[in-house]
Amino acid sequence: MDVRSDDDLLAATRSEPEAFAVFYRRHVGPLLAYFARRTRDAELAADLTAETFAAALAGAHRHRPERGPAAAWLYGIARRQLSHATRKGAVEDRARRRLGMGPITLTDEGLERVEALAVAGASAAVLHEGLAALPADQREAVLARVLDEDEYADIATRAATSESVIRKRVSRGLTGLRQRLEGNRA
Repeated sequence: MDVRSDDDLLAATRSEPEAFAVFYRRHVGPLLAYFARRTRDAELAADLTAETFAAALAGAHRHRPERGPAAAWLYGIARRQLSHATRKGAVEDRARRRLGMGPITLTDEGLERVEALAVAGASAAVLHEGLAALPADQREAVLARVLDEDEYADIATRAATSESVIRKRVSRGLTGLRQRLEGNRA
């Protein structure tokens, strides 16, 4: 798992193409969900997602972190793509053509995968937002315990605190995430 920030990934894209792949994997589900909610059409959502990422790849060198986070930049591109598609009645494919990418043809199975990714992306976005909203000490404890599966004692040693404090941070963090996820379903 690449821990670099989105801004760092975009900055590294020219010299390290895999950096954009990490950025893509990090945002493809939530972006598909964004388009699926707005268009109610899996094929259109897939086309818009592809064109948005193609435009982002082509313009990665123009992203300026001082103007805002990379995710906001990406969603700005997405809003323009959606607006253009709504206005013209078709998805722009200029960025994909410039990069030599062919048109997207989805089978029924592919459409089902897009719909599943959109649902998963929406959940991932809520989870990501929930983690970001946690206090730093709780977020770090939850990630270390749940994602990295570290032992409480090891986390406590690294954080220079007691195991009981780490247990409390994880508990409070998970409670905060659960409340946020349940609130999002309402």
